Amino acid sequence: MFIHLGGDVIIRSKEIIAILDRDVGDMSVITKDYLKSEKERKKCTVISQDFTKSIVITDEVVYLSPVSSLTLNKRAQAVSELELQLSTEED
Repeated sequence: MFIHLGGDVIIRSKEIIAILDRDVGDMSVITKDYLKSEKERKKCTVISQDFTKSIVITDEVVYLSPVSSLTLNKRAQAVSELELQLSTEED
């Protein structure tokens, strides 16, 4: 399944490693260091020049999304539930 991150960016839900709130000021030092190293190691894609609300980390890319992390988490959860339902129906 796919998740819309904002703008015209849609990615496979299985690619997502983490969805983080943009406000890294409230994050631990470990999380800040991890995010910094991921941005240095991977391609960083700004989805919209508008206000960045969340950070989505995948194997290849770090996305800076204008969609809130709460909304993206809800979308991911809905996709996960749908995939589970479809796999149950197939069995």
